[in-house]
Amino acid sequence: MATEIYLVRHGETMFNQLNKVQGWSDSPLTIKGIDDLKKTANALSQVHFDNMYSSDLKRAIDTVHLIKDANQVSKIGKIKKLPEFREVFFGSFEGDDIDNTWQQVALAAGLKAEKDITSIINQVGIARFRQATKKADPRHLAENSQELDKRMERAISVLQELTKNEQRVLIVSHGDFIKTLAIKYWQQSDGQHDIIFPNNGSISRALLADNGKFEIIDYNIDAENI
Repeated sequence: MATEIYLVRHGETMFNQLNKVQGWSDSPLTIKGIDDLKKTANALSQVHFDNMYSSDLKRAIDTVHLIKDANQVSKIGKIKKLPEFREVFFGSFEGDDIDNTWQQVALAAGLKAEKDITSIINQVGIARFRQATKKADPRHLAENSQELDKRMERAISVLQELTKNEQRVLIVSHGDFIKTLAIKYWQQSDGQHDIIFPNNGSISRALLADNGKFEIIDYNIDAENI
């Protein structure tokens, strides 16, 4: 039996609004973020979930509670927090201006300075992009491709153990983490080039088989299209 996974990106935050790098750093949901999440919560209010999980960052925890409170057909107990589903870690770049950060990463990747992350990734590939991010980070703390791959595999393993007897669950995670999962586990991705960044409050669906096979089957679906 496969477990159906609903991966939801948290609502818009202050750092999203201010165009700042936000990985393991945290900022509160904005009023717009909460209002948009109400649409997602309403769209999922009649979907039965055996359980709901969340990244251990506050913006994700706030999001999952909003969705839980709106759901009318599920009996969800205490939310289990999963650090494996945290956002990608950007090291010293946390809280910095996004455009300036990508320009530094582009230079570290051997390109001219540019702020278009999709262009950078598509020129060097997602793995080299992660390596360049770590290289550009003055303290070299940012997650590289190997570290992130290992964490994604651990996240799937943890989830498999937790959901052995669950048919459908919801997890609130983060944009870059969900996107990186999709680059690796979505058939419409070639595993190398960039894909569209998931919207705040959007839903991606995955199947997790008993043998541990993880596959994303729908990606970045907005509430009105559920």
